[in-house]
Amino acid sequence: MSSHTVTTTKSWFERLGSSFGGIIFGILLFIAGTVILWWNEGNFVYTRTALNEAQVVTKELGSIDTVDSSNSGQLVHATGRATTEDILEDPIFGLSSNALRIERAVEYYQWTENSKSERRQKLGGSEETVTTYTYQKNWANNPVDSSRFNSPDARETHKNSVIININDFSVQAANVALGAYRLPKFLIDSIGGSESFSVELSEDVVERLNQQIAHHVSLPASLPPGAAPPTQGLLQFDGEDGEQAVVPTALLSPQKMIHANGSTVYLGPTPEQPSIGDVRVVFTRTMPCDISVIAKLNGDTFEPYTTKNGRQVSMLHVGTHSIENMYESAHSFNSIMTWVLRIVGVCLTCFSLMMMFAPLQVLASVIPFLGNLVGVGTGIFSVLLGLAWSLLIIAVAWLFYRPLVGILILAAAVGLITLLYTRCSGNRSTG
Repeated sequence: MSSHTVTTTKSWFERLGSSFGGIIFGILLFIAGTVILWWNEGNFVYTRTALNEAQVVTKELGSIDTVDSSNSGQLVHATGRATTEDILEDPIFGLSSNALRIERAVEYYQWTENSKSERRQKLGGSEETVTTYTYQKNWANNPVDSSRFNSPDARETHKNSVIININDFSVQAANVALGAYRLPKFLIDSIGGSESFSVELSEDVVERLNQQIAHHVSLPASLPPGAAPPTQGLLQFDGEDGEQAVVPTALLSPQKMIHANGSTVYLGPTPEQPSIGDVRVVFTRTMPCDISVIAKLNGDTFEPYTTKNGRQVSMLHVGTHSIENMYESAHSFNSIMTWVLRIVGVCLTCFSLMMMFAPLQVLASVIPFLGNLVGVGTGIFSVLLGLAWSLLIIAVAWLFYRPLVGILILAAAVGLITLLYTRCSGNRSTG
């Protein structure tokens, strides 16, 4: 692993200007955090109300062997096996399967750049930033442009290439049945549970892939005259267009380039020792499976159910699940998401206040120790003020969306304050 260090310095006036500019962004973040906190409480209540309403009217569909027109328009619960007669195909690798979905995930073996910065304040208010860039070989989801590396040396010694460009791919069955009923796309999309897809490539596919690899890297028929000595497993030579070409040296040998093993296809000379430019493709598929559905029945298919408050309710779980279990999961998910958004809202509020108070730290940083001290103080104050504001917004939202709960909490808070005040007054009288 190689590294490269860059040191930059920002003057006190530059830092002060940036901190004042950050106040505007901080105000926007503060508003965004407040809106999220307010909306989140209402969303929880509306979703819970919709789920409770839907659960009351949900009916068991019963047998799915024939279409029951008497239940059309009703919110129903159905269980059974999701099946399809569609044959799905991967156009590049020639794979096919009678499945609900097949997917292809592609990775490239590349040089990657990572950075780590350390800031140091200096007497007078300037700030020095030392950034260390490190370079190592990794599997990446996309080809990495090494010409953008920060280090000039890395741009030369860590050049990336790919032997072939292949995109991620997914294809899904359009015709999926639940007994005599048809599943709409939004329910098919919800079917998970992918598994490894064992790969068998035909000779025609292997030959075509080899030809595409050779064409993609514009391989010379033999070692080009004047070619540079191989570096890092790469060969550099002047291509037909006059530009410098870079290819893995292993491609010049007659080694096998296509390796299929289980659910993985490896494009490169040696899967055990990856080279820059190698490509790894992993295949998965989702097979027919048992599912449980809650949705509004519309003839021989399903659609979302709209509750009185305008929320839409529909669910699909893999496996056999009761009505109670599915609604319990939905309520649990609603609670979890509410807490996640509460945390997001609180963090945004606290961080926005830190940005708004940042100029105070910069003003005091003429003396580094004093700047750090002010930074700690404004940080603690921002967190406490952000928490207080967030709790206030949540409490007011509860009064608005859940009056009974809000009133009870408010009454408890007033009672606690009154009790504390009474105790304190009693102690002073006794003294």
